[in-house]
Amino acid sequence: MVKQEKSLTMSVLMTPDMANFSGHVHGGSLLKLLDQVAYSCAAKYCKQYVVTAALDQVFFKQQVNVGELVTFYAHVNYVGHSSMEVGVKVVAENLRTDDKRHTTSCYFTMVAMDDTGKPTPVPRLEVETDDEKRYYAEALLRKQMRQENLHKNRILAIELTEEKF
Repeated sequence: MVKQEKSLTMSVLMTPDMANFSGHVHGGSLLKLLDQVAYSCAAKYCKQYVVTAALDQVFFKQQVNVGELVTFYAHVNYVGHSSMEVGVKVVAENLRTDDKRHTTSCYFTMVAMDDTGKPTPVPRLEVETDDEKRYYAEALLRKQMRQENLHKNRILAIELTEEKF
């Protein structure tokens, strides 16, 4: 039996071209990297092309500075029929002091696609460790919250289109 590739780690040096007007790393630059990491983790897991379906609970806990080495820790937490939740934790490291800080966390929903652009089934997730069991349970709760929010947003959209200004 082939061991599932559920995790991925990627490190990137934060360079001046990623800076915002305050001189720190722009949130958009981090979001782009987060999406690439989530894509890589999900594609490696399912061996398929994947697309981003949703991004939830992006928490920028601390700023990231130009010159820091940022490491992205990604893990497939949950798998549905064709979708996967990938959690990503970001740790910034000052290379001069070795100080490390957890700066960002988020959850991506990625969907596997076939060659015709249709969602395609992915392998069932083998939940093995206590941590993976916790990640899976938490992912189920987030999935439920996403579905509830989607329902509420659909109702809101209907109400907004029916209003007369």
